[in-house]
Amino acid sequence: MSDHTTTPAKQTGATSASGAAATSAGTGAAGTAAAAGNATSAASAGSASSTTSPASARPTGQSRLRIDATDIARIAVFAAIMAVLGLPAGIAVGSVPITAQTLGVMLAGAILGAWRGALSMVVFLVLVAIGLPLLAGGHGGIGVFVGPSAGYLFGWIIGAFVVGAIVHAAGRKLTWLRTSIGVVIGGIVVVYAVGIPVQAAVTRLPLGQTAVQSLIFIPGDLIKAVIAVAITMTLVRAYPRAFRSRSRA
Repeated sequence: MSDHTTTPAKQTGATSASGAAATSAGTGAAGTAAAAGNATSAASAGSASSTTSPASARPTGQSRLRIDATDIARIAVFAAIMAVLGLPAGIAVGSVPITAQTLGVMLAGAILGAWRGALSMVVFLVLVAIGLPLLAGGHGGIGVFVGPSAGYLFGWIIGAFVVGAIVHAAGRKLTWLRTSIGVVIGGIVVVYAVGIPVQAAVTRLPLGQTAVQSLIFIPGDLIKAVIAVAITMTLVRAYPRAFRSRSRA
């Protein structure tokens, strides 16, 4: 009798033990799967983080204009060239004289590039504004910036920039054609486009009449354009280091 009563108990104990073992095994498997899932998620997150971190570390934008000591010296040199070109007395033609300084505008843009060429004009005009007699005929002071030639002076800054932008377009090798186009458009067309309306406004003359009067400057400016192109193309062959800003402007 005792054998028959104890056997079911043993079977029950065995069944309970098996169930507990199965439950424990299931729990362990679930824990292992969860751990594996967490590890996979962590690995994926780490991989994504390592993939995106360099991109996020990159600067969103970089300034194309970088000025060093050599650039400052070159800008100062061209401001000085503008002053030298202003030493000869200008030829008085109406309210705006004919000067050689437009040649300096063309050379600054063609050799220094857009931004540095424009900066050299800014430096020069600041020196004029504080009273130095650097314009043709020994003129200077703040008064010249409200006179008939004021538009041409401001046009020098824009003109030098346009010359440099065209001549050094995309950092490509200088060519006679592109240099000629840049010098004429920036050094003549742009300067006139800014100067003539201001001259008309200051002198209270019709814009058309002022434009016709300005035609007298064309022959001299074309001669200066030819000289500027010849100097630029000669210099790029003889001393290419003078154009080092071409790849950085």
